Amino acid sequence: MDTKHFDLIVIGSGPGGYVGAIRAAQMGMKVACIERSKLGGVCLNWGCIPTKALLHNAELYMEAIRHGKEWGIDIDPAAVKVNWEKVIGRSRAVTGQLNSGVGFLLKKNKIDHYEGHARIVSGKTAVAPCKVELLAADSDYYKGTGDKVLGSLTADKIMIATGAAPRQLPGSPNDGKTIISSYDALTISKRPERMVIVGSGAIGMEFAYFFNAFGTDVTVVEMVDRILPVEDDDISKAALKSFTKQGIKFHLGHTTKSIEKKKDGGATVTVVSVTDEKAVQKLECDVVLVAIGVQGRFDGLFGPGVSPRVEKGHIWTDYKDKPEPTYATSVPGIYAVGDVIGPPWLAHVSSEEAITCVERMKGHHTLGVDYGSIPGCTYTNPQIASIGLTERDCKAKNLQYTVGTYQLKSHGKAIAVGATEGLVKIITSKPYGEILGAHIIGEDASELIAEMGLAKRLEATAEDIISTMHAHPTMAESIHEAALGTESRMIHQ
Repeated sequence: MDTKHFDLIVIGSGPGGYVGAIRAAQMGMKVACIERSKLGGVCLNWGCIPTKALLHNAELYMEAIRHGKEWGIDIDPAAVKVNWEKVIGRSRAVTGQLNSGVGFLLKKNKIDHYEGHARIVSGKTAVAPCKVELLAADSDYYKGTGDKVLGSLTADKIMIATGAAPRQLPGSPNDGKTIISSYDALTISKRPERMVIVGSGAIGMEFAYFFNAFGTDVTVVEMVDRILPVEDDDISKAALKSFTKQGIKFHLGHTTKSIEKKKDGGATVTVVSVTDEKAVQKLECDVVLVAIGVQGRFDGLFGPGVSPRVEKGHIWTDYKDKPEPTYATSVPGIYAVGDVIGPPWLAHVSSEEAITCVERMKGHHTLGVDYGSIPGCTYTNPQIASIGLTERDCKAKNLQYTVGTYQLKSHGKAIAVGATEGLVKIITSKPYGEILGAHIIGEDASELIAEMGLAKRLEATAEDIISTMHAHPTMAESIHEAALGTESRMIHQ
């Protein structure tokens, strides 16, 4: 392979990498994108997209089997057969379609795509550009067992967008069979009868909902005293009530002390209360899904002479230190965006950081990423979505605030579609009524949060929401009612 020079080399093709590469190409930069696995990264292949395909299957199944009679559709649950291979297969097929789509977009924008493992051997100096060696995609260099260099590329700048990988439990590493990660759960060949999930964040709860819907006995272990710990307390309480009603079991305020794998399959999970070390319980299961977060993925990315600053398992950049960050690392000419630089680990954040990064490389004026207005969604049923400050945050910051909470049980559209479980909560500042945060659990929450994202971005007040006409009957009217609630003017509750 002949050495080629680029304006920008992007390492990683997930929602940060391919989006940043395309935006750079749109601005006239000569761009290369290196990916050692499938185009689209974790989000498209092992995260956002395939999980949503599985969750849609679960929703359809639950609606038909568990609630069909309410709709006048009599279905005998005993007569319904689930083809597990097709359930999993459809999810993988969806990723394949989108994977090809990313390849098309790179080609359309004249971006050179290299399949292989990138190793950065030098940053930019006064006399030389950045240099990247390309190793075979199946090379085990980064595992310390091999080195197959195919060639090298140079560039004025490098943008790292290699994402993150699931964290493992100390002393109980994933084996892909009994102790698994979210990646393994996406291709599991047989539905387990009993599953313990360690961690109740978005990933843990989405898989808890999915497997429970299809009949798995699911138990969730969470270290803190609530599920979905980053959500507002009222949302966490409502979610716990809903998922408990669905049959999911919870051990809150517990840590996983050990996992003992059995010779004939399955495991015994020992959990202990965080407040009483004598309160020990043993949970029997077929599979343990570990969902305790992620850490930056940059194994084997840097050659011996390149040592960027790393903090808490993530590559450091200037995004927390500057009002208008460039996402520069500590190595000249090298930038990084997305999950590899730390929380929040969200695909849409990666994309926005990548666009900001390459636009500022070109000297463009850009507003950048508003880290106070990042929506987060959990795609269970009911869905959960939020943006901005929780009530817990407001108290910690000693802010004066008002809350408007609207329960969906009295909402016309919710009643019509049989989705009365949930609430909308809006938090506004005193005395001006500016939107500080919005929190939703219920039907279409992941779509409804967009209105609140725009409102918060525009520094809207509750009065702005109130004076905006919402179509009837829609779930969006619940936003209007919650805004009215911040001024004690709620109509339908």
